[in-house]
Amino acid sequence: MRYRIGTDPEQAHQQVDGMIVGSAVFGLFTGIIFVVAGMRARQFWLTFWGAGLVLASCAYLLYTLFK
Repeated sequence: MRYRIGTDPEQAHQQVDGMIVGSAVFGLFTGIIFVVAGMRARQFWLTFWGAGLVLASCAYLLYTLFK
């Protein structure tokens, strides 16, 4: 990755980390909605995918919190 002269690479790293955390939070809420919708519609695949998304999002958020 190339950086412009006079820019701080650490600042770019912080911005990317913020976007990834935002994506994980969005995934957490989306996964919860998928689980609820899958249970109501009796769609096992939607419940499974939603639960996987919730677990992955929680795992990343916990990793970020304790690193």
